[in-house]
Amino acid sequence: MATTPLSQIPTLTELYRDNHLHPTDQPLFEKATSKFNDRIALIRTDITKLETDAIVNAANESLLGGGGVDGAIHRAAGSQLLDECAKLDGCDTGSAKITNAYRLPCKKVIHAVGPVYSRAKREEMHTKLLQGCYTTSLDLAAENHCKSLAFSALSTGIYGYPSQEAAEAAIGAVKGWLEADDEKARNIEKVVFCSFMEKDQKAYEELLPRFFPTAAEGKDNAAPAAGETKEAVASSKKADGESEKLPDLPDVPTQEPATAGQPEAKKVKLDHDVTDDSKGT
Repeated sequence: MATTPLSQIPTLTELYRDNHLHPTDQPLFEKATSKFNDRIALIRTDITKLETDAIVNAANESLLGGGGVDGAIHRAAGSQLLDECAKLDGCDTGSAKITNAYRLPCKKVIHAVGPVYSRAKREEMHTKLLQGCYTTSLDLAAENHCKSLAFSALSTGIYGYPSQEAAEAAIGAVKGWLEADDEKARNIEKVVFCSFMEKDQKAYEELLPRFFPTAAEGKDNAAPAAGETKEAVASSKKADGESEKLPDLPDVPTQEPATAGQPEAKKVKLDHDVTDDSKGT
C-alpha cells in the first residue's frame, strides 16, 4: 500500500512558494495571520494513506462504520477498529472519540460526528456543532501526544453541509484553537485539511488564503514595524518570491469517489433529515 509521509504533505508556506496556492483577491478575515502557515497543510488524496499521527474520521453517532470516508477508514483499518468502536457507546453530534488505528499508517483515529446540515441549520446549531468536531478532535490529539492530524471534510457528504460553509467553519475553528492556548497549541505541529472531492478542495483553496495569507500579505495589511520602511517590506516580499522551488507535490486522485474504498459522491437533499446511521457523512 503506497502511503504519503508527513514530510510530503505540503504546508501553506510551501503551497504559496510553489504556486499551488495563490493569494486571495477577496477581503481577508478579521485577524488573518501568516503565523501558522508552516503548521497548516492542504492535500487532496485518500486520507487512509496519510502517515500523520492521527486522522479524523467523518463518523456517525453509532461509531460502527458506514459509507464514504467512514467506510473507507474501517475497511483499511480492519475489523479490530470496529471492535474497539463498539465499546465506546457511540458519540454525540459535535464531539469526537479516539481509537487506535490498527492497519492504517497513522497511529490513532479520531471519530468526529458532524451535524446533518438541514436539521442543525433549522436549530441554528450547524456552525457550533461542526466546529465542536474540530476543536474536540484537536483536544484529543494533544491529549494523546499526536503531533499531527489530518481532517476529512466533515459533514460535506451525505450529511449535506455545503463545502464553502463547512470549510469556513473548519478553518475558523482550527485557527481559533491554535490561538486560544499557546501552551496546548505547541503540542500540535501540523494540521492537515485532507479532501477527496474536488468541491471540498476548491473551497479550502479559496478560503485558506483569507484566514492565512502569505507573510508578505500580512505585512501589507499591517502597519510597518518600528524602524521598518515600505521599501523593506517590498524587499521582503520579493525575497519570498525568489525562494527555492520545492519538490513536486503528491498527485491528486484520478478515479471517481465511487471506486471501492473511496468516499461516495451521493448526499442528502438539504430539506431531508438523515435517519439511517449506517450512511456516511
